[in-house]
Amino acid sequence: MQLFVYSTLNDQARQLLLQQLPADIHPTFRQDLPENQQQAAFQQAEVVLGNPPPEWFAAGAPAALQFWQIDSAGIDRYQELRVDFPVANVGDFFAWPCAETIVAGILGWYRAIPELAVLQSRRQWVGGPIRGRVGLLRDKRVVILGSGAIGQAVAEQLAGFRCHVQLLARTDARAQLHSREDLLAALPETDLVVNCLPGSADGFFSAEMVQALPAHALYASVGRGNTTDEEALLAALQASQLAGAVLDVTAREPLPADNPLWGLPNVLLTQHSGGGQPREDEGKVEILLDNLHRLRQQQPLQNLVQLARGY
Repeated sequence: MQLFVYSTLNDQARQLLLQQLPADIHPTFRQDLPENQQQAAFQQAEVVLGNPPPEWFAAGAPAALQFWQIDSAGIDRYQELRVDFPVANVGDFFAWPCAETIVAGILGWYRAIPELAVLQSRRQWVGGPIRGRVGLLRDKRVVILGSGAIGQAVAEQLAGFRCHVQLLARTDARAQLHSREDLLAALPETDLVVNCLPGSADGFFSAEMVQALPAHALYASVGRGNTTDEEALLAALQASQLAGAVLDVTAREPLPADNPLWGLPNVLLTQHSGGGQPREDEGKVEILLDNLHRLRQQQPLQNLVQLARGY
């Protein structure tokens, strides 16, 4: 069986894969090949690990491909593909670290940690005046957009701050809000919005929703940058119609150097680092190895997704 590894793995993860693969599975690593040979190797694959460019499928998927293990949670870039073999993502592998990042950013924003870090770099003691400006995360009225693994992890962490949380999801019975109309009705009484939506919800948090928030509200996003009307968000931040934003994701990444978000003192950018964790590459390999075992034993695969649906 031919395995094509599109993912760029660190040395430890690569060795783990080589040690644990059954002897009859032969891996080819994209990072070992010249660029002009990579797509041809992909076309020979029976199993793929990673996220190859969608255009690699323009001439059709590899004829022998039996299983595709995507190495991310998000799959929205592949929504236009139509395939007849099983596809899996990494499930909730990134959920807890993403939630920790966005909650850390939110807490840091309320407690003026970014400002204090800048002052420390300047060896400048301000102290007292900052005490009068810091806020509390405790008891905040929160709306979490999305009730998937990240949204649930954020809700679990915010429970420790006694936040009053409502989830937005179209069909999830655990959610309190199920439509745009429900959300628009809730936003004027909301202190904090946490966007955990997948990229398939393109442009969901619209200018109308930005404008519905009270001026003291904080907006945080850890899903996908395309789900927010970034121009409307920027305008509200610049006009002090919104107190601030904590953004792990942006519409364009890397964020261009001339983007005004860089210079706003009420914005904290965590640079899509949210999913980072110890042994990240090794974890992806372990997910693949588990599903490979299941595939060969004709057992149900973990974290199967539907590309057209976006999750």
